[in-house]
Amino acid sequence: MIDTGGATDPREELAELAASIRAYVEWQADTGASGLPSETAPPAALAGTGAAAPMAPAPAPRSPAPTATAAAAPSWPVSPARPAVGPAMRLAEASVTPSPPPAVGPPPPALAMVEVPKPPQAQAPAPATAPRDAGTDERRTRLALLAEEVRSCTRCALHETRQQTVFSRGDPFAELVFIGEGPGADEDAQGEPFVGPAGQLLDRMIAAMGYRRDEVYIANIVKCRPPSNRKPEPAEMAACLPFLTQQVTLVKPRVLVALGATAMQGLCGTTEGITRLRGKWKLYKGSIPIMPTFHPAYLLRNPAAKRDVWSDLQDVMKHLGKPTGKP
Repeated sequence: MIDTGGATDPREELAELAASIRAYVEWQADTGASGLPSETAPPAALAGTGAAAPMAPAPAPRSPAPTATAAAAPSWPVSPARPAVGPAMRLAEASVTPSPPPAVGPPPPALAMVEVPKPPQAQAPAPATAPRDAGTDERRTRLALLAEEVRSCTRCALHETRQQTVFSRGDPFAELVFIGEGPGADEDAQGEPFVGPAGQLLDRMIAAMGYRRDEVYIANIVKCRPPSNRKPEPAEMAACLPFLTQQVTLVKPRVLVALGATAMQGLCGTTEGITRLRGKWKLYKGSIPIMPTFHPAYLLRNPAAKRDVWSDLQDVMKHLGKPTGKP
C-alpha cells in the first residue's frame, strides 16, 4: 500500500494505479521503449506516487497530411507502412542477416534454329523409255549378218588371195555414202576400207565437207583385194555387187558419191570415163542421187584435179543443206 500520510480511499488508489499504467503504455508507444521501467527511472505516469521521474522524450512530430499539390501516387502497388517498432525490435532485425536473393543464372541460350528435314516426297515415276526403233535394230542386225556372209564368200577367185574381206566403215545410218573400187594392200591387211594414203586424203575431203570420219558410210564395189591392186574384172564385180546393193538398201543414204570410173560402172552399169561423168548428177536405181568424181588415188597422182573434186563435193553439200566454203 502506498503511504500518502493519511487515510485514503482504496478506489482512489486503484484509479491512480490505472492512470499510471495507462500513461506508461502511452509512453512506450510514443518512445518505442520496451520492457519494464527501471527503479531509478520510473515513468512519468508514476509521478503521482511521490517518486521523481525524468520527463519522457517528446514524441517525434508526425508528418503533415498530404496536400492537393503532393505528387500523384505511383501507378504500381505499394506495400502498407510498417508499424513503429521499438529499439529492441530494431536491434533484433539488425542481427538477422538477410538471406541473399536466389542466384539467377544467365538466361537459357536461345534454341538453335535446327532445320527439320522435310519428309521425302514421293518421286514421280520416271517416264517410260521411248521404245527403240525396231527398224533400226533390224537394219543393224541385217548388216552384221551380211558382213558375216561376205567374210565367208567364195563366189569369185578373189577369195583365194585375200587376207580378209573388207566390208565397210562408218555410220550404217549415214546420209552420205562414198563408194570406191576395191581394197588395196593396207585395206586387205586391216579389214577396213580407205585406210592407206588415198583413204587419208579422203578423210581430209570429208572433214572439209563438215563431217567427221565416222559420220559417213564407206564401202567398195568388191570386198576382196584384186591381185597387185588391179581393176576388178566384170565377173568379180558381178559376183560382189549383190552385197553392195543390200548395203545401200539398208543404210538408206540421201546421196551417193561414186569415187572413180569403176564405182560408177558398178553402180549404174555405164561404160563412160570418169572425166566425162564427174560433176553430173545421176540416179541410183531411179531413187538415190549419185555424184561421180575422181578417186582419191587419182588425186595423189594429179593434185591439180583436187579443185574439180572440191567443186563436185560442194554440189553434194548444197544438196544436203550444208554450208559451203573453202576446203
